[in-house]
Amino acid sequence: MPEGHTLYALARDLDAAFRGTSPVVTSPQGKFAAGAALLSGHEVLGATSRGKHLFVEFAGERWLWVHLGLIGTFRIDNIAYAGEVPVVGQVRCRFATEEHVADLRGPMVCDVVTPEKVGSILDRLGPDPLRPNDVRSDPDLAWKRIQRSSKPIAELLMDQEVLAGVGNVYRSEVLFRLRVNPFRPGNKLQRKYWRAMWDEFVTLLPLGVATSKIVTVHDQVEAIAEAMEAGDDVTLTERDSYVYRRAGEACLVCGSRIRTQIVAGRNLFWCGNCQRRG
Repeated sequence: MPEGHTLYALARDLDAAFRGTSPVVTSPQGKFAAGAALLSGHEVLGATSRGKHLFVEFAGERWLWVHLGLIGTFRIDNIAYAGEVPVVGQVRCRFATEEHVADLRGPMVCDVVTPEKVGSILDRLGPDPLRPNDVRSDPDLAWKRIQRSSKPIAELLMDQEVLAGVGNVYRSEVLFRLRVNPFRPGNKLQRKYWRAMWDEFVTLLPLGVATSKIVTVHDQVEAIAEAMEAGDDVTLTERDSYVYRRAGEACLVCGSRIRTQIVAGRNLFWCGNCQRRG
């Protein structure tokens, strides 16, 4: 499932391509025909994201709400370079102007909603590390939910009502970076470790936006951060990881075998020797 940095970048690109335009909105697949008719021809006022949720605001208090789920994609093509863009596959929703076409395929959610509905969705989500200055992104809100729960921290980090936008890769890697036991119950976790996790997410997710990859290994994090600070081009051809998808391999720090177990429906990866804190 795309994590928060992917949705943040997608919202940024949709905003750049369609803000101020009045696209023709259609549903080539047919499943979103009624919703598309409500949006077509209305001006796009902007696009934004929160965690794994994407919102496109149209004039007339109409919002498109999208959650990509496990297989969804939202691709933007520049017609000036690509020419006519044919419909390929099951396109749930298409935006089209004279300059851009955007095709949404396979989303878990694609719906036209009211501003009130958008507000209710935002209110139930946890703080988003990509928007640390947002009034809804106070890390203490997440901490209150964590300390009330006996669930393991590895499960709580996947709960979007605790923390918005973090998925399986970031949770595995950040828990390793901080040497935190992923099975430590939330109500027994020391607060300093939660604040360290929040700071890690605030640091790492913007690197994901910049590179379109999840960057967690120290050398790569340092290089990308320095390039961004210097205003240089940011590129990353290959992503490394400490534990993610390395089950059975040697830990890069201590040499123990990396373990894996399903937690909150996804394969968690960790080092039992290194990760004892919390």
